Amino acid sequence: MKKYCLPVFFLATLTGCGGGAQKDQKQTITGAADSAVQVLSPSDNSTVGPQVHYVANATTSCAKGIASLDVYSAPGVLAHSAAGANLDTTITLSPGAYHTSVQASDNCGGTATTPVNITVSSSPPSGVQVSSPTDNSTVTSQVHYVASASTSCAAGIGSIGVYSAPGQLAYTANGSSLDTTLNFNSGTYNTTVQAWDKCGGSSSTPITITVQGGTSSALPSNAKTFSNLQKSNGWTGYGLLAPSYKICGSCKPGGPEVTWSTKQGVSSPSQSGSAMQFDIGGQTPYSDALWNNHLIGDFSSEGLPDTGKTLAPSLHNFVYDVYFYADNLPVSQALEFDINQFVNGKSFIWGHECRIAGGNEWDIWDNQAMKWHPTGIACKPKNNAWNHLTIQVQRTSDDQLLFQTITLNGKTATLNFKEPPTSTGWYGVTINYQQDGNLSQKPYSIWLDNVNFSYW
Repeated sequence: MKKYCLPVFFLATLTGCGGGAQKDQKQTITGAADSAVQVLSPSDNSTVGPQVHYVANATTSCAKGIASLDVYSAPGVLAHSAAGANLDTTITLSPGAYHTSVQASDNCGGTATTPVNITVSSSPPSGVQVSSPTDNSTVTSQVHYVASASTSCAAGIGSIGVYSAPGQLAYTANGSSLDTTLNFNSGTYNTTVQAWDKCGGSSSTPITITVQGGTSSALPSNAKTFSNLQKSNGWTGYGLLAPSYKICGSCKPGGPEVTWSTKQGVSSPSQSGSAMQFDIGGQTPYSDALWNNHLIGDFSSEGLPDTGKTLAPSLHNFVYDVYFYADNLPVSQALEFDINQFVNGKSFIWGHECRIAGGNEWDIWDNQAMKWHPTGIACKPKNNAWNHLTIQVQRTSDDQLLFQTITLNGKTATLNFKEPPTSTGWYGVTINYQQDGNLSQKPYSIWLDNVNFSYW
């Protein structure tokens, strides 16, 4: 077992379960709890081929959650049933007009239904068909792309991808369909979904979206933000070795025990056009690479040394907002994102670790016992896609660490977990990012982009 697999637990409450039906679809709701079904594919009143791709999700106020999602090809004719709150399936229909529907049943006896009228043709329309998002739509920062492609090439479609801007490929999938969520900052984007066939041809469909919301819009007016820290020159890397996982003074970036490196200004994969790449490798199993950036106080990379020691003590609230991308995520043992404040001789370390090979769960750092607490909160970031992570914490008025929320890809978990600080001689505010190696210490890369840190 690696260092973080410890039998310490606490209760966490999940939030962020709101939702609703698409505006252009009428929702029918019955039962004891309020539920809603969102159908992302196919679009209502659309023309499709015989292979009809259904993608849907459901929410409910029922504390026991959604039991199933069902596709009806006609009233009373069940075509497919999926357990849980998410559905992604393809059903075959003969040419003709259909009054289909997607129905959710929760575990409190409630149901919700969204009708989807479609016309099935003998062959799918040529080119790229984008079911979500719709062109010229206004969306949140979590943008769900659902698309499929067809071609006259006998060998078929090789791959299909999403450009977040001209020349900026944000996601690709093998085959003729994709279903992924991409993360955007507020603004207007000229995105494109493009498919490449196996005969050398390609086709594309432009999708213009306006993104509203995101973490920045929820910050109070007195909050200040360090933006695009992936461009900062303040990142310093260190190697950490088992079993102590203290900074290894004899380790060098080139190894051999553990290797680490970074590259800034990466254009692909990137959302801003200037991401930062973090690499880890080496020969010693379960070795880690830690990067630290001093923002306020001692060794500030942002021009805020706070020599009078008045700014850092006045700060109580912090938000670490970051997008990360991986192309070989399963070989990562864990990814760690930390917020650190050192004031008045006290050390406040809000450590957050997403175990991946270690079990897909969030852990938080126990400052007093110097070990990790499993939270029971799932951490399942997506591979070959951008993931959006927002962590919010607070130093309370009585100088306690308060772990408040973790939001990953639009799903928020509320912790509200308190613990006391430890003592220190350091001063200021810093952030950490860390990659953990697995049993084989296989090398892998993670890209960070749109790294923002807010404080007030």
